[in-house]
Amino acid sequence: MSTLTYVYADSTAVLGPLATYAEPHCYDLCQMHSERMTAPRGWEIVRIAPDADALKPSSDDLEALANAVREAARPRYLEREARSAESGATVEVARKGHLRVLHSVDSPRESGE
Repeated sequence: MSTLTYVYADSTAVLGPLATYAEPHCYDLCQMHSERMTAPRGWEIVRIAPDADALKPSSDDLEALANAVREAARPRYLEREARSAESGATVEVARKGHLRVLHSVDSPRESGE
């Protein structure tokens, strides 16, 4: 897979590694189409062959992915409760459908009766 970009003013097309973000005038091509890519007459094609080792995920990439998964899995109501505790408000502890369980931060929770 590769990404095709071009500079119309310079009559140049560039085939390089997959782009990490979307840009206008950037097109992702499969291997077959990137190998068969031709340009109009008078245009130059620059093919950038990436280093295979550079494309492999690094330990930093894997750690960042693990941190993102942990952040996404963390319950959101704990964050709201912590922010509301500072202001002395009532916080939502749980929700089921349209019903909510609220807890007043000012008074301590009563243990089961």
